[in-house]
Amino acid sequence: MKPLSARQTRILQFLHQFFEEKGYPPSIRDMVKGCKISSTSVVEYNLRILEREGYIRRDREVSRGIELSRERRMVRVPIIGYIAAGEPIPVPTSDSWSLVADSLELTEELTGGKKEVYALKVKGTSMVDALINDGDLVLMQHVETAENGEMVAVWLKKEKEATLKRFYLERERVRLQPANEEMKPIYVNPEDVEIQGRVIGVIRKLE
Repeated sequence: MKPLSARQTRILQFLHQFFEEKGYPPSIRDMVKGCKISSTSVVEYNLRILEREGYIRRDREVSRGIELSRERRMVRVPIIGYIAAGEPIPVPTSDSWSLVADSLELTEELTGGKKEVYALKVKGTSMVDALINDGDLVLMQHVETAENGEMVAVWLKKEKEATLKRFYLERERVRLQPANEEMKPIYVNPEDVEIQGRVIGVIRKLE
């Protein structure tokens, strides 16, 4: 299953909210207005993708003929900030997880059914060759250990910087490898590394 774009995610969220509040599906023009989209054709294009990926069913012979795929359970994923140098990632505790204000409603398929999933906004292009660009959202599972080759969010204690890189433990050092041929790897002492999560998905920024 391909990851949804930010716009497709927003439309899906709007559909769920509209159904919950009204008890019937929105019209195309409702979606244009509610999702702040420029035209009905853009909505139609994204609805076709949602239908193809199995998130909705459509009956084009019926006005407002949209059904949600009820078997897809939605889960709340908090957006807890940026992955950026100079500040640690404010991963919620088990007590505060539900208190984060900004969030996404995603299907369990997108989170893989994993627990303690959160989202970060990406700053910079160090992972651009891994198809993660500036402004994208990365879905993270909160973990404190990683296997070689996994893409992780790391807090460097000594440098007081957060970074998103591929993790490699090499003898007595850790190599944090960017996915950008113009950038060099970072080598650090293992004791300086605090892993705060691993990447499990990406939601693309709309151009």
